[in-house]
Amino acid sequence: MLIGVPKEVKNNEFRVGLTPASVREICENGHKVIVQARAGEGIGASDESYVKAGASIAVDAKDVFDQADMIVKVKEPQPAECHCLHRGQILFTYLHLAPDPDQVALLRKSGAICIAYETVTDDRGRLPLLAPMSEVAGRMAVQVGAVSLQKVHGGCGVLLAGVPGVPPARVVVLGGGVVGVNAARIALGMGADVTIIDKSTNRLGQLDDLYGPRLKTLFATTEAIEQAVFNADMVIGAVLVAGASAPKLVTRTMLRNMRPGSVVVDVAIDQGGCFETSKPTTHDNPTYIIDGIVHYCVANMPGAVPRTSTFALNQATLPYILKVAGKGWKQAMIADDHLRAGLNIVDGEITHPEVAKSLGVKVHSIL
Repeated sequence: MLIGVPKEVKNNEFRVGLTPASVREICENGHKVIVQARAGEGIGASDESYVKAGASIAVDAKDVFDQADMIVKVKEPQPAECHCLHRGQILFTYLHLAPDPDQVALLRKSGAICIAYETVTDDRGRLPLLAPMSEVAGRMAVQVGAVSLQKVHGGCGVLLAGVPGVPPARVVVLGGGVVGVNAARIALGMGADVTIIDKSTNRLGQLDDLYGPRLKTLFATTEAIEQAVFNADMVIGAVLVAGASAPKLVTRTMLRNMRPGSVVVDVAIDQGGCFETSKPTTHDNPTYIIDGIVHYCVANMPGAVPRTSTFALNQATLPYILKVAGKGWKQAMIADDHLRAGLNIVDGEITHPEVAKSLGVKVHSIL
């Protein structure tokens, strides 16, 4: 199979679908790779390093899309890229389709086989291809939130760790999954007063066992969320329903009761966001203010640390890429239920139940 890697074109997206090491592994397994010129420059990977690993270099994205049997990317295809896809071509990348009907329409029209990293599962019910970027985004959320709390960035001027005689910032994390745990870990390490809210008592028990009294835990009810948000200096949205739009846990009314200059960081923005006032932003212009509250809603947060993110992502995706390339997409899906959970669109039909439900369309089975 010929695997194509175009250069990412989303705003300030510096990650790349494959590292040179991954390219070498794919070529060692009898496949071919074509990489767009300068696709890896954001992670410090030169065209020469890709050639040395066994890839050929394409002048532009069109050459990659025209030739490749499978396109491997990081972020969802932008409209111009969707128009380059062709019927029967495999697209393997993050898609986040539920809140993006425009992308869905373009992908359905293309006739491509669209596999989403974020809905592939494993035998423990986890999302192994989403987890690496969730770890990065969770850890970054506290960093960017701490900067946003600074007065020069519109915040209330609170230092996350406080100082002797002055209390630390109060950080509330909505969701105890991969994003939430990583956010809590960094916030605790920086000396903040941290509360994590989740609807699973088992998960809350695990977190209590792990962190003890350093981390406060709350069972997720509307009242618990409301009271925690009212008293917070920073709220990190870290909720996820695989394939579906994120639930709006924090209303505008709740935000109005926060102290002016408080910060919300919506890591769930790729799936529509969990704050009622959230809208996607970019690294060029990452924040905006509504009702005195600073909103950080960058839709590709890990793109700011592309080297770490790309290597972490490739560790997770490479075995699946090899499986699809080796068996062909349909046989790979039939052989592996967990990989099949990543299948979102086939020949214009929606194949993931949660995506179909969110979009109000009928789900289609490939079996």
